[in-house]
Amino acid sequence: MLVENAYGKSRVRLVKVSRRGDRHDLSDLTVGIRFEGDYDASYTEGDNSGVLPTDTMKNTVYALAAAGEVADPELFGLHLAAHFQQRNPRLQRVRIDIDQHHWGRIPVGGRDHGQAFIRQGTETRTCTVDVGGKKQMVGAGVTDLTILKSSRSAFAGFLRDEYTTLPDTTDRLLATSLSATWKYADLDVDFGPAWRAVRSTLLETFAEHDSKSVQHTLHEMAKAVLDSVGPVSAIRIVMPNKHHLQVDLSRFGLENRNEIFVPTDEPYGLIEASLVR
Repeated sequence: MLVENAYGKSRVRLVKVSRRGDRHDLSDLTVGIRFEGDYDASYTEGDNSGVLPTDTMKNTVYALAAAGEVADPELFGLHLAAHFQQRNPRLQRVRIDIDQHHWGRIPVGGRDHGQAFIRQGTETRTCTVDVGGKKQMVGAGVTDLTILKSSRSAFAGFLRDEYTTLPDTTDRLLATSLSATWKYADLDVDFGPAWRAVRSTLLETFAEHDSKSVQHTLHEMAKAVLDSVGPVSAIRIVMPNKHHLQVDLSRFGLENRNEIFVPTDEPYGLIEASLVR
């Protein structure tokens, strides 16, 4: 018995250049579309009469991007969701996931060039639009935001057993590739400034917090967002611990004054939590 089904189009790549005189704006998106609804017959009977081709979903992304702005992925996602809902009678729920990849302007002669760009690392702005019937949910986020602090980070007083070898430390490097997702309480949000406010709050709190553990700092970062960015109703943060281990220089007759480290990728601690207002 068929108990659940969904279909859609994943990783639709889109780059839009908005040309305003000699200054161009670049938007680089990856879009995912997911349909849920009365599509059982396409699975059980091979009846495709109500199925919108996923190729059409892809083409719709390009057509709507050509007709309007895509700078705020949340608004573009809402536009896509409304378009699909209005034209597909069997559609009961549609989810739009958008990743926005950041580009900055190349400086030339001390000024930002109007038509030349440079990719800004791995950090990605994300959003999710989930529409079912009259219910609409908009979430946003950031992934692969790699950050490090070289002081005000400790980890001590933890549980020990016969297999514990980790020493207490009151002065270590704290580094992570942060991912955060949050939900807005309603749709009356200026999405761009709200996203930037959350990002700024996360970074400032990370930098200034006297950390007793990754857990301690993660909680403070999430709490700061809920306290200072009014439209956000809930936030989830995932912080893999990008360990930096002190190198033993004694075998060379040298002292490591907490300055020389080797970064390690695996294994790593994974710390995560969700907070609601």
